[in-house]
Amino acid sequence: MTQSPLTAPASWYSDPSHWPRERAGVFAKSWQFVTHESALPEPRSWRAETLAGYPVLLVRGEDGEVRGFHNVCRHRAGPLVRTEQGVCDGVLVCPYHGWRYALDGRLRAARDFGAAADFDPREYGLFPLNIAPWRGLWFASVAENPAPLAALLAPLELRLADADWSNLRIAARRTHTLACNWKTYVENYLEGYHVPLLHPTLDAEVHSDQYTVTVEGRTALHYAPPRDPMGVYDGLWAWVWPNIGVNVYRRGLMIERMSPLGADRTQLDYLYLMPEGDAVPGETLVMADQVTAEDKWIVERVQENLNSGIYEHGRLSPKHEGAIAAFQTWLREA
Repeated sequence: MTQSPLTAPASWYSDPSHWPRERAGVFAKSWQFVTHESALPEPRSWRAETLAGYPVLLVRGEDGEVRGFHNVCRHRAGPLVRTEQGVCDGVLVCPYHGWRYALDGRLRAARDFGAAADFDPREYGLFPLNIAPWRGLWFASVAENPAPLAALLAPLELRLADADWSNLRIAARRTHTLACNWKTYVENYLEGYHVPLLHPTLDAEVHSDQYTVTVEGRTALHYAPPRDPMGVYDGLWAWVWPNIGVNVYRRGLMIERMSPLGADRTQLDYLYLMPEGDAVPGETLVMADQVTAEDKWIVERVQENLNSGIYEHGRLSPKHEGAIAAFQTWLREA
């Protein structure tokens, strides 16, 4: 008979000492979604994000190549840019003291620094990042030698088959902040067991009694047949270790980054992609906002109970919560 695994202990979600270890053991060793290529449409364009506390910057050089750096000046750790996105004039200039960097990361000038025999500008280029593209999406890793991104995404690539994303462009962004540990939200995303009870509008869109979640590699592939082929959802969702959601709509899709803001808060960054950047259909935004509000309510209540000291362990459903069991196994291994 199939076993029902114990859940991870409540301390995983309530003890703040876990977060520094997860940041180093999970996020510093994995690929993180940054942006879509349409955010970098021309040479000199750049996009800045913060990924699990790591400030990163992607910039398209004069040669058309996209490069990634930590958004940290080598002088005294100032940020290289003030906003999330823009176009520079060919150099990156730290607004703190004016150090200037070429778009390939080399230090071009340390403004009014003064003569110093022990200072070699060639040794103070920007800290580089490993970056990699997939279907127009850019990912970054702060690890020195991360595993190939293509291997991580292979199960999803196989499921997408001949789906053409080449005409997708950024159409909208949404951000939601949740008062919960990032793992509390991820585990909610990893199962459809709760859909009939918490998501009436989603339940009306898909056959939740046929909802399946299949773990392949470190990817969880969700499928629920749409009730109406002309509805909002295509029926396919995917989650990629450790915090990336891919939500496929009948027209377009949404990439969801589940970003930890420390031990007790999570930020959901939604990037909507539409053919040629067309406006996101109103019904899609209404549905997504409704489902997010419902998820926000339950994960914050669950977090309160995890913090209460009453609950220590539960049991995972072998029918519905296999992806959560896998996620908790990977966390133990990290």
